[in-house]
Amino acid sequence: MSRPEERRRAAVLGSPIAHSLSPVLHRAAYAELGLGQWSYDRFEVDEAALPAFLGGLDGSWAGLSLTMPLKRAVIPLLDEVSETAASVEAVNTVVFTEDGRRLGDNTDIPGIAAALRERGVTEAGSAAVLGAGATASSALAALAGICTGEVTVYVRSEARAAEMREWGERLGVAVRTADWSRAAEALTAPLVIATTPAGAADALAGAVPERPGALFDVLYEPWPTPLAAAWSARGGAVLGGLDLLVHQAVLQVERMTGCPRAPLAAMRAAGEAALAARG
Repeated sequence: MSRPEERRRAAVLGSPIAHSLSPVLHRAAYAELGLGQWSYDRFEVDEAALPAFLGGLDGSWAGLSLTMPLKRAVIPLLDEVSETAASVEAVNTVVFTEDGRRLGDNTDIPGIAAALRERGVTEAGSAAVLGAGATASSALAALAGICTGEVTVYVRSEARAAEMREWGERLGVAVRTADWSRAAEALTAPLVIATTPAGAADALAGAVPERPGALFDVLYEPWPTPLAAAWSARGGAVLGGLDLLVHQAVLQVERMTGCPRAPLAAMRAAGEAALAARG
């Protein structure tokens, strides 16, 4: 691990980026770990600006967190990509080695698995995924180690359906696709992962079954979503976007700082306080 007196930098990049909670989480970790010379910032960077940004970093930089639209764009700019990141062609974490190499990783996938494990979800006979974007492919990768049966993905177009079936083949997951008009059927699955943008699944709140299983809604603002609130009211287990954000950030902190165990509780508390302050 780097000596605490050494100035070390990290940041989150993306566009838009002003809403990101990553600085809150990482700074809370640094404070808890006593890393007083570590700083974590946010920068508005799009795909066109990414090569120049990376090229301008000096040896004080330890790592970067990446959000949209950079998770795929960064791959050609890296020296090495982990198997996890390569499996979904998405990098959300870059670690800089002492000799200047750029290592790409994906902490979303193990973050999803860790968040589910924390809530006691270690296996599901089947699962449903709402949506077909980048987070949906990460969800499929996480489900590869959890779901023993079929995963049904609900999508709005045949093109997206074909993409998700291809991801399933690559990840070793039995994927069936269904049209979004049938999305209410997803809610009967033992495990439902909602990866849709804010508002997209709100209409499904009225279709929550009497005895729901587990719901992982990856949104964290606004929270709870109508679907999550209805799910919780029926007694189902609910995980939110903050659970994913915290668990993937824990892994990022460990990789960037070399600390063997990031402070999960302190990071979650900081995230909850920041969301509460936003109202």
